[in-house]
Amino acid sequence: MFDTKLLDILCCPETRGALKLADDACLASLNESIAAGTLANVAGEKISEKLEEALVTEDGSRVYPVREGIPVLLSDEAIILPSRA
Repeated sequence: MFDTKLLDILCCPETRGALKLADDACLASLNESIAAGTLANVAGEKISEKLEEALVTEDGSRVYPVREGIPVLLSDEAIILPSRA
C-alpha cells in the first residue's frame, strides 16, 4: 500500500506538478481499458496488469502506476488520459 505521506514530496517528472491518489472511478476506468487490451503507456507498451493504485497529476492528464506500494515515476511509464473538456 502506498504511503500517502510521500505525496508531499513527489511530483510528476514531466510537469513537476503535484500528484494525488487515483480515485476508484479512475482506477475502474483504467482497469476496464486494461481488460479490453486497449491501454498503453507513453512508451507504447500495452499494459496488462490490473492497477491496484495509481497517482494522477493534479490536472488529470497523466497517471503513474503504483506497484507493490512503490510509485513508478518514469516518463515512459505514464498513461496519458484523454482531456475532460
